[in-house]
Amino acid sequence: MLIDHADAQAPAAPKRRRMKRALRVERVGQTAASLCWIASVLVSGITSPGDWLQLCAASAWLLANTVAIATAATD
Repeated sequence: MLIDHADAQAPAAPKRRRMKRALRVERVGQTAASLCWIASVLVSGITSPGDWLQLCAASAWLLANTVAIATAATD
């Protein structure tokens, strides 16, 4: 027997799902925090190995957020 799926919604396009994930409050907050952390390290100057470690940590955090948004995930 045939079933009419006319009213079934088509799955969202990958770009739309990616944008939806990117605009979640927790993603926006984490991305903003990591960018602020990078900016604060650069503004205060890199004068010690600890500054380099902080810059690496903030950059890794930003990279992880970016990859998490770009990677297709099942929601």
